[in-house]
Amino acid sequence: MRKDGDVSIWPAPSSSSPVHATVTLPGSKSITNRALIISALASGRSTVTGTLRSRDTDLMIAALRSIGVAIEIDASDPTALTVSPGSLRGGAVDCGLAGTVMRFLPPLTTLVPGTVFFDGDEQARTRPLDTILGALRALGAQVDGDALPFTVTGTGRLRGGAVDIDASGSSQFVSGLMLSAARFDDGVTIHHIGKPVPSMPHIDMTVEMLRHAGVRVDTPQDSGDADTWRVHPGPVSAARWEVEPDLSNATPFLAAAAVTGGEVRIPHWPSSTTQPGDAIRGILTSMGASVDLEDGTLVVRGPDTLRGIDIDLHDVGELTPTVAALAVLADGPSHLRGIAHLRGHETDRLAALATEIGKLGGNAVETDDGLDITPTALHGNVWKSYADHRMATAGAIIGLVVPGVKVDDIGTTAKTLPDFELLWADMLAGAPAHDGSTS
Repeated sequence: MRKDGDVSIWPAPSSSSPVHATVTLPGSKSITNRALIISALASGRSTVTGTLRSRDTDLMIAALRSIGVAIEIDASDPTALTVSPGSLRGGAVDCGLAGTVMRFLPPLTTLVPGTVFFDGDEQARTRPLDTILGALRALGAQVDGDALPFTVTGTGRLRGGAVDIDASGSSQFVSGLMLSAARFDDGVTIHHIGKPVPSMPHIDMTVEMLRHAGVRVDTPQDSGDADTWRVHPGPVSAARWEVEPDLSNATPFLAAAAVTGGEVRIPHWPSSTTQPGDAIRGILTSMGASVDLEDGTLVVRGPDTLRGIDIDLHDVGELTPTVAALAVLADGPSHLRGIAHLRGHETDRLAALATEIGKLGGNAVETDDGLDITPTALHGNVWKSYADHRMATAGAIIGLVVPGVKVDDIGTTAKTLPDFELLWADMLAGAPAHDGSTS
């Protein structure tokens, strides 16, 4: 890696032949950080194995420790954690760019007898938080501020009760309230008002994990009350958590097989999961790839030519950068819909994708709720990551086929996938490769 001015530039490797590799991935960020929050509120000691150790999860560990939760890391296996609830106290929380920290932790800190100060990276200060912070105020909490930095001053308990919110910007607003609600005096009843909630699989994940810890949760399907979730007050049981591989982080590697006509295998793929990343199987199949689950290993074989796709990604918006990278390399137009909420992620992902694809000579046009992508001849250029891990990996995918793509700040992938560059290089080790910067 070299530096041009103050920007780290990673020449994305291009492959002149099909990629063939087996890639073993670390655990899910979404599951890891949910397990840590639930364990911090449990009645006893919990264990979490197979955890992802990345910037986002390490920020969650540090944040929980700062307010009195004891988290021990196994000296021989840093992915094995023991979480022991302690006497909560005031402190300071660095959210970085982690949406799960800035949205999951404030409800828990309402149970702290003291003040907790929240801040994060400069880019995080523009991320929408007023929905969840306003909801906490409506439930009886003292919260000063509507975005980072803000403070939560607790008394050791929270009244809880019913609250109306507009969660059309992020499912994390619903999950964040639910994760700590069993410890509120009256639990919480969340009624969503507004456009449909995105990324519903993540709410399903939250419900499943709370139930695993003995928490009683009513969903819209249980009650017949549309867009309403009820978490009943009561104890949270200690549990043993085994974290699945992060399926969304698998998608760039599977895309590598698809765009080069190769074969990539991901071991330990779950047969049943609430992770949104599992949807990549159907997406790749629709675009012409062969996708098989063989004895717990997902195998993707790329086609001679990728097909364009017309798809609603509302529930799996985090896959959009990967799907957009596939779409620019397909043989026909693609229409990605239902993802207006991505304008409020680490960056405005729709604007970022349209801009960066355009810089490579591609044709990506923003619509009200997505992107229209028409494949054209592409050329190399610098692909900005915007401090967004999924933007960075999208550039890496395109760079496999388009020589001369250079991704700035590839290190931002450490947010959810440490050592991405090493994993990418190992994947390519069996295929003749050349450095895009020399083309």
